Amino acid sequence: MLHTAHHEIVHAGRRLSVGLAERADEILAAQRLRYRVFAEELGARLPTRTAGVDQDLYDPFCEHLVVRDEDAGRVVGTYRILSPEAARRAGSYYSEGEFDLTRLQLLRTRVVEVGRSCIDADYRSGAVISLLWSGLARYMVGNAYDYLIGCASIGMADGGHNAAGIHARLGGHLAPPEYRVFPRCPLPLDKLEAAARPEIPPLLKGYLRAGAWVCGDPAWDPDFNTADLLLLLPMARVQARYARHFVERQA
Repeated sequence: MLHTAHHEIVHAGRRLSVGLAERADEILAAQRLRYRVFAEELGARLPTRTAGVDQDLYDPFCEHLVVRDEDAGRVVGTYRILSPEAARRAGSYYSEGEFDLTRLQLLRTRVVEVGRSCIDADYRSGAVISLLWSGLARYMVGNAYDYLIGCASIGMADGGHNAAGIHARLGGHLAPPEYRVFPRCPLPLDKLEAAARPEIPPLLKGYLRAGAWVCGDPAWDPDFNTADLLLLLPMARVQARYARHFVERQA
């Protein structure tokens, strides 16, 4: 597996770097960040063996992309990456707990799954998500993988009406029928009033702008209290504005 070199930028006076975590303490710092964001900030129920650490059965199989503030010595953004080879060792993709992925069967040897994307509350200016995307891009291109999948989560604090509103407007972004997936615990769209002007989360917006397809109806994740859409991004569909990230090879 390619371990991308750390790439560094200076943003707002801060030296930020992105790369795959190579040490156990970096992975632990990413898992602590995940706990702070998902459990403490967003109220997710995360069963964990170690207090303040978000860790599940997939973590040992994943690679962990991290953005570090080099001057502060802290991990401020993370994405976890499950390669097709690692998914085979793990026995499944994480998203298979939420969706039936049968129709993606023929793509499995070329699909990378990403998830647990989060950014420290003090660093949500856009620079960190850009670094995570560029690091992910180099990983995909460097390893010659063709497809990216992941769940985009929509908060359910309003009971799901915003999620229903977003779903109602996704027609032009739906995947072809041969790539449709089916939620194991569907969001009850027929019982929700779709928001007239839904607020699309930035991560979902970014995926759609990059050319991702939405693979079907949303699943309800009771632990995170989110409506999750399974997204499939074929590298061949990446929009021109993102192309420089996705063709940038390791120097």
